[in-house]
Amino acid sequence: MPKITPFLWFDTQAEAAAAFYVAIFPNSRITRVARRPKGVPGETGDVLLVEFELDGQPHLAMNGGPGHNFTDAVSLMVLCKTQAEIDRYWSALTAGGGEEIACGWLKDKYGFRWQVAPESIAALLSGPDRAKAERVMAAVMGMVKLDLKRIEEA
Repeated sequence: MPKITPFLWFDTQAEAAAAFYVAIFPNSRITRVARRPKGVPGETGDVLLVEFELDGQPHLAMNGGPGHNFTDAVSLMVLCKTQAEIDRYWSALTAGGGEEIACGWLKDKYGFRWQVAPESIAALLSGPDRAKAERVMAAVMGMVKLDLKRIEEA
């Protein structure tokens, strides 16, 4: 099976964003930084690509220039076991100018979208008890940062 790697396009912040992300998630690191060679648009020697791992999962970030902003159509989901994990990742990812959106979604200070949710969310929403699934969805729709206890009690 081919390796599938998330690829993030930044204007000029790829290295700073990668450093921000690897500081948040355990088992994470920047593995390589490639500089812009002669003949490639932009300033020769500036950072072009940053390879990094988030909890061992490879990612690639590129300084590709302006005009290709992130949208709500793509996000990374952080599945958490506890409310303490939800709180920690939520705070870390919104730090420094991030924005809380709704239903467990946020935008970090670089404009990238994340979902911070309990790892049980998919099972709760797709389980055989449809009334429970509807209550869970209604609870989630009324939240910004997700509250695991309120979701489980729904």
